[in-house]
Amino acid sequence: MNFDAFLHSLTSSFTPVIDSSFNPEDYIHVDLSPSNALLNQVNLSSAEDIELFLENFLRQNQKKVAYGGYLEKRSIYDRSEHFSSGSSVQRRNIHLGMDVWCAANTSVLLPLDGKIHSVRNNKNFGDYGPTIIVEHQENEQTFYTLYGHLSLESLDRLNVGVKVVKGEKLGELGDATVNGNYAPHLHFQLIKDMHNHAGDYPGVCTKAELKFYSSNCPDPNTLLKIY
Repeated sequence: MNFDAFLHSLTSSFTPVIDSSFNPEDYIHVDLSPSNALLNQVNLSSAEDIELFLENFLRQNQKKVAYGGYLEKRSIYDRSEHFSSGSSVQRRNIHLGMDVWCAANTSVLLPLDGKIHSVRNNKNFGDYGPTIIVEHQENEQTFYTLYGHLSLESLDRLNVGVKVVKGEKLGELGDATVNGNYAPHLHFQLIKDMHNHAGDYPGVCTKAELKFYSSNCPDPNTLLKIY
């Protein structure tokens, strides 16, 4: 069984990673790539403008949660030196996780049993902000889930090595003042091999790195089954 098939086998249906009162019918896909002409009217350097865009998008579509972004190329990272290597060719702008956009303080839930691998407040402008990484062992297979853009309080409740269970509240979403300066959302990422990282793992890569990172970071929807 390949890794994607293994992940798919771990959940039989929609598995929430935020507030369980939201059901699949409350979710809608949002396109944040340059191909979305609606973003031409949005100041992508402003967390407040992006938050307003998302609120209007949800209201117009009568939905409560926006999701998307796996392997999506985005211009939003152009505002931060954190994603630049000094070359436009080598700029990190391909997103490796799934973003789930909803209000600050929304609960973040565990989709599977595990234990706390590491925690860190990644404070660079445009970075994850408060981040939790959970280690999972299923059927003798070890892998990891990353939760970025959390509240500061989320980091205060957990210690490395502590066991956590499916459906348990891990923390809550932070706002732009603490989450790397983004509209409130969860960055959720699957990781096969942490490669000695702790409290952090690349969530955005260059085109040249895409083959490696897309192999090590499978599509989160394989597990969550939102669509």
